[in-house]
Amino acid sequence: MLRPILLLSASFLLAGCNATPSHQTKIYQTGEKAEHNKLTYGVVDVQIFPRLGEDPNARIPQHRFFVVQLSVSSSNNQPSNIPALALVDDAGKVYQELPDGSGIPRWMGVVRSIDPAQTESGQIIFDAPSAHYKLRLSDDTDSDGVYIDIPLNFMHEQMDNAVIATPDDGTAKKP
Repeated sequence: MLRPILLLSASFLLAGCNATPSHQTKIYQTGEKAEHNKLTYGVVDVQIFPRLGEDPNARIPQHRFFVVQLSVSSSNNQPSNIPALALVDDAGKVYQELPDGSGIPRWMGVVRSIDPAQTESGQIIFDAPSAHYKLRLSDDTDSDGVYIDIPLNFMHEQMDNAVIATPDDGTAKKP
């Protein structure tokens, strides 16, 4: 009689140990401050371009260029890397940052770091179809998913993209 009870108790204990930890997803809205790994992100603006530059040297994307104006602040007590970010559509398809920022003023680059209590701002670029996206701040190794919602707004699509606005002085610069 005691043996079946012990076996039953042991199986419940083992089942509890094998439970996978739950993953939480946090989605911030554009304009909100999103915190992840002691970094605070803010999406300032998103512009969508069918090309960058002027003919004959225009840069043509496979889909559309999404230029995301971003600020990142550190609350870490040591220098930190700003990881690569990705756009994720509603179906779960992932679009990685482009490694070439030609024609993008204030491009943040691919390898980025930030000092303690500092803020870095600039632009990152993606090639993706016009759609609703979330900017993924976490990567596959993180236990939680952290995103900033980037709604599709055709007001942001630039048909004549010879000018890209920069946030710091309100003027426009040629790519």
